[in-house]
Amino acid sequence: MEQNREKISAQGLGLAAISYDSIGILQAFADREHIRFELLSDPDSKVIRSYGILNETVDKNTPSFGIPHPGTYILNERGVVIAKYFEDDFRVRDTAASILLRQFGLAPPPHETIGAKHLQIGVSGGDTPARPNQRITLAVEAQLPERVHVYAPGVVGYIPVSLKLNPSPAFQADPISFPPAKTMRLEAIHETVPVYERQFRLQETITLAGAQQIEPLLDGNRSLTIEGELRYQACDDRECFVPETVPLKWMVHVLPFDRTRVPESLRRKP
Repeated sequence: MEQNREKISAQGLGLAAISYDSIGILQAFADREHIRFELLSDPDSKVIRSYGILNETVDKNTPSFGIPHPGTYILNERGVVIAKYFEDDFRVRDTAASILLRQFGLAPPPHETIGAKHLQIGVSGGDTPARPNQRITLAVEAQLPERVHVYAPGVVGYIPVSLKLNPSPAFQADPISFPPAKTMRLEAIHETVPVYERQFRLQETITLAGAQQIEPLLDGNRSLTIEGELRYQACDDRECFVPETVPLKWMVHVLPFDRTRVPESLRRKP
């Protein structure tokens, strides 16, 4: 969250995190990680219980009892929840960068720009560090010249644009998120087809594997290579061109878990 604090603030949003940890523990954590947003202490889990997110599967006789199911709420200026991001598996967390992209459309600058035939492609989403079990969103943004379009999913008789990631034990991919398409009337052949023009973005959220599965797949810089391809058929107002397939690549820096503990005197007791 700290890495994206300024982007969150730029959206007119505040940022706070609540935990069952004591003020002392949170202060030690904030000092160590240089966190500058609000960390709120709920040592008796009263607020956590009131939101219905207490993790009831934890043994009550352990120091971990009282933790919430991890997640993120987004509130409007009236304090009304307008979106929430929670997962069934408590180990899985959405990165702030993924939420900013999916909720607000804020993609980071592309780490690679590809001049493909009939369009320009920007690849982003893999430049923010992540940890095992986190969810990140990969994005492909295409810019098309005037009077050029590509076909959207649902078209019949033509090849729709598609994004495909190469399978890997390092992650599990969600279905691709496609933007709404424009309907175009092709008078010459009396057809109405769904298309994308000028600019569009495809997004695919993936869940990184756990540490045991992903660690052997990282390179010496702790980077995970994710490869895939963008396939499309472009047309202008006179002709349709040969379908194209463009190889894509993301490099995701995977951080190890932070297992540093606070001093013994601050640790929570059963």
